[in-house]
Amino acid sequence: MAEKKIVVGDVDPVDVFGVNDKLIDRLRSFFPKMKSVVRGNVILLKGGYKDIANFEASLKSMIDLRKSGRKLEIVDVDRLFEHDDYESELSAQEILEGDSVQDMENSDIIVFGTDGKIIKARTRHQKKLVDDYYKDDLVFALGPAGTGKTYTAIALAARALKNREVKKLVLTRPAVEAGERLGFLPGDLKDKLDPYLQPLYDALMDMIPHQKLKLLMEEGIIQIAPLAYMRGRTLENSFVILDEAQNTSLGQLKMFLTRMGNNSKFIVTGDMTQIDLPNKEDSGLVKAIGLLKHVRGIAQVNFTREDIVRHPLVSKIVKAFDERDKEENEKNI
Repeated sequence: MAEKKIVVGDVDPVDVFGVNDKLIDRLRSFFPKMKSVVRGNVILLKGGYKDIANFEASLKSMIDLRKSGRKLEIVDVDRLFEHDDYESELSAQEILEGDSVQDMENSDIIVFGTDGKIIKARTRHQKKLVDDYYKDDLVFALGPAGTGKTYTAIALAARALKNREVKKLVLTRPAVEAGERLGFLPGDLKDKLDPYLQPLYDALMDMIPHQKLKLLMEEGIIQIAPLAYMRGRTLENSFVILDEAQNTSLGQLKMFLTRMGNNSKFIVTGDMTQIDLPNKEDSGLVKAIGLLKHVRGIAQVNFTREDIVRHPLVSKIVKAFDERDKEENEKNI
């Protein structure tokens, strides 16, 4: 059980809690397993870590709506828990009445993104990634394209920053050429590296408003940089994600992992079917996992084709290539 005190100071509490606390009572009803007490502009919470984090994120979304000039209504609270297209249609009343649905909805929400978008763990292994993140400080997330490995990791990072669990987000990838050489690309070093880092920018923009994201990056609170820039650093009070780790050598992975400082969380994502190194045997990801498999505090999540949440064709494409690779390997035996 965890406890937390939330102080609402940026807006008039009545505008967010509602007359006779009707809005905050509505929000509390979505968290039946969590105890909460409202005293003036202070809310005292006691319950599971996920429930507390989800409640706080929901309250933050309500406060942001009020700051934008909107007068809050019950429907605004209900909207925070609406289903998306990947799940069956249920009314807010049905959500309130079904314990199993409540547990699923509240535990799976990771963060509220831009324009009120709800970002949640949708698949079995996305949920496992979230669970392992809470239990361990280093998580390896492995699997094919489109399974939400990086997106889920960045959502967890955005939430950690919003909840002030960490002071800094650091997102990094190895700048490995996939058919091009950096030296022949136009522009300065930043221009040359940005195409490799763009997927990280794209995910963050789903979760943090553009202007705020720009400010956080200017202040160095959010940093996106190629892996080579990690050398020599100690990353404390940070949430750090290494994406496309299959394109790192064993030495590079050791360099990255040993950057971990106190109160930091590391997530490493990779797809062993998409190695862009000239010699695929140089990839150090599998070797590193083998070396660290018995170390306590390290978790591994293996995503599969069943976790793919992109266009339905992506799963079929991945399957076709996997079968082709299997046939090639059998020929070489």
